[in-house]
Amino acid sequence: MEPFSCDTFVALPPATVDNRIIFGKNSDRLCDEVQEVVYFPAAVHDNLGEHLKCTYIETDQVPETRPAWLWGAEMGANEHGVCIGNEAVWGREEVCDEEALLGMDLVRLGSSMSFHDLIAHFF
Repeated sequence: MEPFSCDTFVALPPATVDNRIIFGKNSDRLCDEVQEVVYFPAAVHDNLGEHLKCTYIETDQVPETRPAWLWGAEMGANEHGVCIGNEAVWGREEVCDEEALLGMDLVRLGSSMSFHDLIAHFF
């Protein structure tokens, strides 16, 4: 049977022991596709006029970031309290033929920023 969906969950205090936050995610990727656990230390960038290459397109570089077949990730978290997971979305809109950011690109971009930078950059 082929994978069919992704699920993400979060458990927040006071429902957890020691008031911890628990974040979990499963993936609908094929069982033989590597899902690496990778740590990227925070970095400060002075090349704000340059672009950051994602899977298919480029986007603007932000001042601070944490730097298989794609550029993104299924889930990520950072020291600023951003914790994010990729979900499959089933819609009725026509699929655009233009290359764009993948959900996993958005996860990597989102987990590389603080919450305020994330809101300012994308919204």
